[in-house]
Amino acid sequence: MKTFILIHGSWHSAWNWHLITPILEKKGHQVLTPDLPGMGRDKTPIQEVTMAATVEKICELIDSIKGKVILVGHSKNGIMISQAAEYRPNKIEKLVYLAAYLIPNGKTQAEYSAQDIGGVLKPYVTRHPETASHSLQFEIYREGLYHDCDETIVQLARVLLSKEPMASALNPLRLTQEKFGTVPRYYIECTEDRAVTPFIQQRMYKETPCLEVFTMRTGHSPFFSQPNELCSILCKIAAA
Repeated sequence: MKTFILIHGSWHSAWNWHLITPILEKKGHQVLTPDLPGMGRDKTPIQEVTMAATVEKICELIDSIKGKVILVGHSKNGIMISQAAEYRPNKIEKLVYLAAYLIPNGKTQAEYSAQDIGGVLKPYVTRHPETASHSLQFEIYREGLYHDCDETIVQLARVLLSKEPMASALNPLRLTQEKFGTVPRYYIECTEDRAVTPFIQQRMYKETPCLEVFTMRTGHSPFFSQPNELCSILCKIAAA
């Protein structure tokens, strides 16, 4: 059985994974779902959060595990799993990008987000310069993130979503073929995604090819809308 480390996306935290964690555990896998710095139960002041500190936290968790891990990143924080793979290539068995930013060396998440003109979120992002962060306005939650999810998820998000540190979107990734390039990559495309649209997902996994691309007919949050199907794909990747 495998050890999965599941990395949440922007504005979210470990609660993203509360439906799929028990499914994977029932199949015998170990599942770890950290709150990234400044998010969820992590009380790092949001203005102090850096990309380096976030990647370091992921690497520390990887180092605490005996053997290798499967590292899964959602949405923006595909950048975090890529950078972690550069630092811990021998500890990561596979990388899984779930509707996630798969960015090449020297590029930033912001550069690719700017190309995604079909997404619906940008007009609803509120910037907070005093804390170098931004937040998402509630009125776009359902349409942008959870249009195919139960209403209970929307209400949970209203309570649990938080500010997101801005700096990491502007940090160029530093990746090499000798390290990051040796870790097998898989992509899970969400064809109904309104946040990270299929257009930009396809552009990214074509520019940085993966061993296999799986397709889900879901919005941006398949861990809420189709948890069993998502777990089935994760188990296929684990067994590959």
